[in-house]
Amino acid sequence: MRDAFLSNLHSLVEDNSNLMLLTADLGFGVFETFESTYPKQYLNVGVAEQAMTGLATGLALEGKIVFTYSIGNFPTLRCLEQIRNDAAYHDANVNIIASGGGFSYGQLGMSHHATEDLSIMRSLPGVEVYAPCSSVEAGIITKNLVSRNGVSYLRLDKTSADDSSAESFRFGKLRKYAAGCDVLVIATGGILGEAQAARLDLAKENIDVAIWGCHSIKPFDEESLLELAREYSLIITLEEHNIIGGLGSLVSETIMDGGATSVSLVRLGLKDTYSSVVGDQKYLREHYNIDSKAIAAIIKSNLNK
Repeated sequence: MRDAFLSNLHSLVEDNSNLMLLTADLGFGVFETFESTYPKQYLNVGVAEQAMTGLATGLALEGKIVFTYSIGNFPTLRCLEQIRNDAAYHDANVNIIASGGGFSYGQLGMSHHATEDLSIMRSLPGVEVYAPCSSVEAGIITKNLVSRNGVSYLRLDKTSADDSSAESFRFGKLRKYAAGCDVLVIATGGILGEAQAARLDLAKENIDVAIWGCHSIKPFDEESLLELAREYSLIITLEEHNIIGGLGSLVSETIMDGGATSVSLVRLGLKDTYSSVVGDQKYLREHYNIDSKAIAAIIKSNLNK
């Protein structure tokens, strides 16, 4: 996803002298070409995310389209006050990029686990929040951010779902990855790939799973969700994130507000905990029961009910 973001940013900056990329001492081996080609549109502010956000806001208020970049929680939680008071309150054109959603940097411990960012960022008024499920979606969203005003948050994952059979991408809309009639799984981020693997396993037992991706947490496609809630009696939400305030909460709120109370909802994600366990992304998904095997088991258990 990071590579898709960067390649699309390269294509955009060629025709836009107002576009700027700020990084907080990260991107070595990644941003050198950008820096050497567009030196006046690139700044490495050092390990100073709070200063980076304030600087980005000032540049945006002077007419620049600014992207700030760091990994995990650093461009969000470390400088949350500056995002809230400087960028968001002034509706500045600042696009915050976090490379390493969920357990992408799982080996580095909880300080690098981005597992509360979606709920925190979507609670800020006016801030748009995106978590692409595939590299293709990450590239398309990057292009769209340049033409949108205000503060946006783009959460990039180290994993990517296979979207070769998905329906055409519509910005801000839920996207069907696979049809099915028994149960609906709605996922955000690259973890959608785990749902795809679970679907293949369940198909061997004649369980037909529909999979839809949610790349836009805010704004959210309420209309499509309510249509799906009338079609399925069981919906599973899947996210590499705390279930409080994330996709599961968002789906639950929308269903209740829309009056679709006959549907059963199961939220899969972290159960209001920090991960004290260290390991790679695959290992931590398995440990916290959000990998393909756990998803398949939970689907079977709930269908049996």
